[in-house]
Amino acid sequence: MKSSLIVLGLISSSAWAQLATIDGLTGELSLSTGFYSVESNLNTHDDNKKLDRLDTTNKAVSGGLLLPLGSMRYTFGQDLHQQIYAGTSREDIATGTLAFEVGYKYQFLSGMIIDLSILPTIMSGEVWEDPYQRQGERKSTDEDGNAFRVKVENIGGSKFSIDLAHATKDIENDVLGKKYQALRRDVDAFYFKTDYKYGLDNTTMIKPRVSFINAKAEGSANSFKEYGAELSYFKFLGRHQLALTAGISGRDYDTINPVFKTKRKDEDINLFIAYEYTNVMEWVNWSLISFAGIKKSDSNIDFYDQKEGILSVGLNYQW
Repeated sequence: MKSSLIVLGLISSSAWAQLATIDGLTGELSLSTGFYSVESNLNTHDDNKKLDRLDTTNKAVSGGLLLPLGSMRYTFGQDLHQQIYAGTSREDIATGTLAFEVGYKYQFLSGMIIDLSILPTIMSGEVWEDPYQRQGERKSTDEDGNAFRVKVENIGGSKFSIDLAHATKDIENDVLGKKYQALRRDVDAFYFKTDYKYGLDNTTMIKPRVSFINAKAEGSANSFKEYGAELSYFKFLGRHQLALTAGISGRDYDTINPVFKTKRKDEDINLFIAYEYTNVMEWVNWSLISFAGIKKSDSNIDFYDQKEGILSVGLNYQW
């Protein structure tokens, strides 16, 4: 049986762990159903088109979801030290990051791993052309971009890792930015994260991490620096696997928002839980998976307060 969610996280704490236990093509596919709720003036759901006031948040929008996830990996080399992959990684899912990624890994004799990848969809989506519009219904527009990522795991054979990324985002029709130069939203961002894997015993691992984001938007009032800290806890007991992640972060924007006449500051807290039960109903390579997460953002500008929640359950198959 291949490694499951938390087992994989614990194995990765060893500097000498291989990228895979067998060569060739391996992968997995999961399908989950669940429920989400978002309370945010920036959410582009149809039920959120009308904006009542600028000093409060619209009512929450909620609904069901169908979430397909998966990944494929091709491992090769005499010591199984090279790998090409595409999909959403288990470690990212376990800590609350759902991002499609295409990349290449190379492992050195010391156990250090260089991981180069591109995330073609993480910066894409929809935003309001003018999120502050109060007359009539707001219209959405596309935002497109890419992110390029470099990870170095088990640096020098240690349990330290760093994660670097550069991302760009372009707004197709930025009506807000046309009204206010300081609020233009096209952005160029740099991301840095470092973490340390610490095994408490053979079945338990914790991973503290700190992060920094420097985002330079075309509008100075949308440029910011963000500092964050997270702690992940991994545990497995027989066929039960569990991952808990809690985090806090704060963003300071560069200049005064011309609409609200103040400089924006945000504080975020989040909690994410992932669970897996392997060999469900004695089906080899099948597992029951579930995750839940909440995130709350408090801003000194009430318009930007946000609350988000998600809960899902599904099945995962590995081959």
